[in-house]
Order: sequence, then C-alpha cells, then structure tokens
Amino acid sequence: MTKKTVSPHEELFREVIEKSSMKQEVFQALQETFALFKTTSGQMAKEYSATARNLKAEYDVPMEMEEHGTFEFSLKFGGDILFFLMHSNIFEIPRDHNVMRSTYIKENKERSYCGIIHIYNFLSDSFKYNRQNDLGYLIGRILINKEQHYFIEGKSELGFLYKNFRHSIITPESVDKIITAAIRYTIGFDLLTPPYEQVKLISVDEMKNTLDTIALKTGKRLGFKFYPDPDEEE
Repeated sequence: MTKKTVSPHEELFREVIEKSSMKQEVFQALQETFALFKTTSGQMAKEYSATARNLKAEYDVPMEMEEHGTFEFSLKFGGDILFFLMHSNIFEIPRDHNVMRSTYIKENKERSYCGIIHIYNFLSDSFKYNRQNDLGYLIGRILINKEQHYFIEGKSELGFLYKNFRHSIITPESVDKIITAAIRYTIGFDLLTPPYEQVKLISVDEMKNTLDTIALKTGKRLGFKFYPDPDEEE
C-alpha cells in the first residue's frame, strides 16, 4: 500500500486555495450584479424610446445603452453619458471604514471582501467631438460582497447613499432604483461656465485647431473633487 505523501506546505496551500476560492465567489456575485445593471439599463432605454414617441417631444432626445466589452457599458441620454465600470479585482474594505464596525461584518469577516462598480458622468459631446481634455466625474461607486449585499459611496447630493450593508441586497428592483437615482442626479448636475481667469488665455496652436479638438477642458464642475461621505451603519 502506497503511503500518502504529506507536503510540509499543506497548510499554506490550503490558505491559498481558500482565499482564492472566496475571491472567486465574490467576483461571480459581482459579474451577476453587473449583468443585471447592463440588462436593466437596456430595458430602460427601450422603455424610454417607446415613451418618448408618445410624448411627441419637439426635439429628438434619445436614450441609448451601449456595451464596451466585458467590464464596461454606457447609458447615454440628452447631453450626458453614464459609464458603468466593473473592476476586475476584489478589494477588502479598509479596517477604519465605518462599515467594518457593523455586526454584519463581525459575524463573518469574508463579508468585507467586495467587488466594485464605478459610475462616471461625462458630457456626450466630449466623445462626439473627441475633446481629450474634458473631465468626467465619479458620482458613485457600488461595493458588492459574495452574498450580493451592497452599499454605495457617493456625494450626499446624489440622494441614494445606501448604507445598510446587512439589509441592502442586489435585486432587479434595487438596481432599477440605483440607475434611476444616477440619472436624476446627472440631469440636475448642470454644466457651469468656467471661471473667466481660467480661459482668458489661449495659444496660437489651440486657436488654429477646430473647436472639436481645442485643448480647453470642459466639465460640469471644473475644480470639483469627489469626497466619499461617511457611511452610517446600524
């Protein structure tokens, strides 16, 4: 009878397998969530088209969902585009984050490992006219764990800071609410005139270029910085 060989590194190898398997489980939940965001956005665009025809708007104002590969899709409406980006890596919530003090995490530390979906807002003209210097803004990011529980970090003005990690679960209804809130925030986040001092000088080279490629930054809030608001967990 052949004697079973026991590797001196068996415990180490077990840790590698367990940690990697857990992260794969989180990533699978993230992929399912991202697919639901993509499907819901596509359905919303179709519903919009049907409704817009009934409203008989004076101008053509389409809403279009477009896929850009495995990790990205966009939802264009009016003069704006929302980009949804799924990160390929899994992250652990920082130890000093408020969510880490919740009983939900303390019951099972693996719940603190999350995948991330970022939502960025750009002007559609930035891509239409290839304005490479234009700015986009992170309006929120969704963190999802292996149980498809989630919370959102973003500016308070968004009005959709879902902070209850224990009870916030990804469903078709919750995804619809998040996308709706992101659109509402975007249409209320208007383009402001840039400060005069910032645009009073222009080079000869810039002036020779067409307006499409002119190297002046256009953004809704020049100088705006994104600061995640503190999360509050029960």
